[in-house]
Amino acid sequence: MGFPSVLTMAQRWVAERLRPGAAAVDATAGNGVDTLFLARTAGPRGRVFAFDVQPEALARTRDRLNAARAGGERLAGVELLCAGHERMAEYIPAELHGRIGAVMFNLGYLPGGDTSVITRPDTTLPALETALRLLAPGGVLTAVLYPGHPGGDEEARAVERWMAALPAAAAQAVLYRFPQRETSPYLAALEKRNA
Repeated sequence: MGFPSVLTMAQRWVAERLRPGAAAVDATAGNGVDTLFLARTAGPRGRVFAFDVQPEALARTRDRLNAARAGGERLAGVELLCAGHERMAEYIPAELHGRIGAVMFNLGYLPGGDTSVITRPDTTLPALETALRLLAPGGVLTAVLYPGHPGGDEEARAVERWMAALPAAAAQAVLYRFPQRETSPYLAALEKRNA
């Protein structure tokens, strides 16, 4: 049977914590898989903010959302934002700061897109800091890390160091990985404390 994939586990941890009607962020929209998952989970009274620097990614995300709506699904309102994830505090309304239920990151590059356009520690680490501030107490942040592509290992190590340095009073952090496959994707996640 095997263990759940890192993507499945990220969604499981978010689904356990994101309430219907809540606001959520997809920090790296990509092909829209996490955006659609968040829109389903938050439900028609919720809000989702999806960020990506590539218009192609936002177009794919829009198509995925439109297909779900055309199939009769009732989703949260979704704002597609062509901006880097490090700028999320600028785009998310001030009244939602400290009230976001979940932030999902799927780092690396756009599958089927330009593989030279990758997420990098110089924008990812500020984005993680911002996401932690935006989260509500009990909110969850997930980051799927890809050490197997050029630049991916450096970013994965930087994210791990950032999470390990967080005070336990601020957040509980966890890694989910398959240690027999050194370069396979893995999941870093945290739950914000009530402090």
